[in-house]
Amino acid sequence: MHNARTEESSPGLLGDTATRDYSSKLRRFNAFAEQELRQCIASLGLRPGMHVLDAGCGTGEALHWLREQVQPGGEVVGIDLASAHVSAARERARAGTLVLQADLLAAPLESGSFDLIWCVNTINHLRDPRQAILALTALLRPQGRIALGQSCLLPDMFFAWDSRLERLTNEAVRQYYRDRYGLDERDLTAVRSIFGLLQQAQLRNVTARSVLIERVAPLSPATESYIAQTLFRDSWGERLQPYLDEADYRQLSSLCDPDDPGFALRRADFHFLQTFTVVTVQI
Repeated sequence: MHNARTEESSPGLLGDTATRDYSSKLRRFNAFAEQELRQCIASLGLRPGMHVLDAGCGTGEALHWLREQVQPGGEVVGIDLASAHVSAARERARAGTLVLQADLLAAPLESGSFDLIWCVNTINHLRDPRQAILALTALLRPQGRIALGQSCLLPDMFFAWDSRLERLTNEAVRQYYRDRYGLDERDLTAVRSIFGLLQQAQLRNVTARSVLIERVAPLSPATESYIAQTLFRDSWGERLQPYLDEADYRQLSSLCDPDDPGFALRRADFHFLQTFTVVTVQI
């Protein structure tokens, strides 16, 4: 599917367009957090025969997890803006699972089609999250629900042994994103505002539940891949050098370098915490 909103001239808040590709990051996160994501989906009380939309389905791992809950007789549809994500999701999708490329604000779907909309790490990428919520609610059947999922509602704790470097690194990351996308610091608080967002849309019966994704040494391959590649390399790395003084950047680089004796993921005291929050509302 294609519409004017998918053009490069109309990026999302964080630069998202139809050609933006987060595929590797999405796969690593879903492998890392699969257990907790599946638990959250299982807690939603889905039943056979229900129709579910994964809004912002990314590379499609959750499509199968959702489908397990609504079979037999149920239907799961995925939608994502990025063509690379849609291609990946279609490769993973089971027969009978439809995956569309389109903008959430102009989804080519019939009103009143779904019993549940699952939407993870997506709303905070949009310039007008409230408008997106209203567009999603229009797709729900009577008594239908929206489940907004968001990782990192609270800051991650990477260095339980060095709170100073942890603080400086997190501040450097935020400054990098502000500079890259021309944002105000308040624009980056959307990851923490999903509960209020649903209430501001004049929806009621809003509930929230957070789970803690906790990993300690020794780490599984999926956890090590996610932290080393998505966080240490893709989120930090050389991009943070301008935001840290020489000594702090050198220390951070040592902790993040697999070839360095001080590599953080090989420390016996490595302890990683990340939150995942699901906010739900029934229409």
